[in-house]
Amino acid sequence: MSVTDDNSASAPVVRRIETAAVVGAGYMGGGIAQSMARAGLPVVLADVSAEAAARQLERLLTEARTYEEQGLFAPGDADRVAANLRAATSVEEAVADVDFVHEVVFEKVEVKHDVLARASAAARPDAIIGTNTSTIPVKVLAPAVVRPERFLTVHWSNPAPFIPGVELVVGEAIDAAVLPVVQEMLERAGRRSAQVADTPGFVLNRLQYVLFKEAADIVAEGVATPEAVDTIVSTTFGFRYPYFGPFAIADMAGLDVYVLGMKIMEEAYGERISPPKALTDLVDAGAHGAKNGEGFTVHGDPEKLARMIAYRDLAYARQGQLLAELAHAHPDAPASPAPAQDPDVVAEQEARP
Repeated sequence: MSVTDDNSASAPVVRRIETAAVVGAGYMGGGIAQSMARAGLPVVLADVSAEAAARQLERLLTEARTYEEQGLFAPGDADRVAANLRAATSVEEAVADVDFVHEVVFEKVEVKHDVLARASAAARPDAIIGTNTSTIPVKVLAPAVVRPERFLTVHWSNPAPFIPGVELVVGEAIDAAVLPVVQEMLERAGRRSAQVADTPGFVLNRLQYVLFKEAADIVAEGVATPEAVDTIVSTTFGFRYPYFGPFAIADMAGLDVYVLGMKIMEEAYGERISPPKALTDLVDAGAHGAKNGEGFTVHGDPEKLARMIAYRDLAYARQGQLLAELAHAHPDAPASPAPAQDPDVVAEQEARP
């Protein structure tokens, strides 16, 4: 569905987001609204009906209170959520006078087009319009938005109250003033954001879905059970990911080692697991990662490399302790993958530069 920009074509967008509306107050949208309200932003909820929005509001207030009682939210957070969150009777009422409108409805293009057209038509001309799509490019959704130059993807992850990362995606028509305003709002909400290109699945789900597909194939081939795959992922390379991404991990493993390993995989599985050119070019140029100080994320600074290794050791040791604590505290936690660390060792690691 295409919408004509019928007025206010040159209206500037807001310079700071002080108020917000979330359209689609289900599990994902409700978590986003709860997170912004917890950060002090007044947030209006809208859903398919006034009754549905009211029900979601009650759910979110109860949930915030439970999180605080469990120690998952800080003291006072539940009251802050209650003070900042309210339900509207319609989409139009919710978006009528807010700085930021966030669409969080079902992941189907036609559904999002309808909601985005309706919300952007009723919003102020200076309001920023966001979508929480996890796979659909901006260029597919933007034609439905009145004044698409104020429209972008702001992709939170589930569960929104606890996951800190947010993907940001802009289209070709974006007003350059929009992105910094959204980034600043996310920082106030305690989130780390990264801008990526406007392609299907962006970065998060392109990587996540490839991993899932390979895991499903491994199970289908009888290589391992789903439980074994999950154990291996969460206790080996997945254990590293709260602290480092794939490039830093490759540097620490050794880029030359990666090339050798991927060539063996290529013989078995073909080109889809062959060493990428970016990797072989670095190795051909003599860059082997942390072992000689040159790679994707290390660039000949011995002191910086030493700090990164010290941080790695500390982070992994502390994570082992956390998992051991969770194994004792929660009946559904897996058995601790690592013994509790010697406090003296941890103290020595913390004291490293």
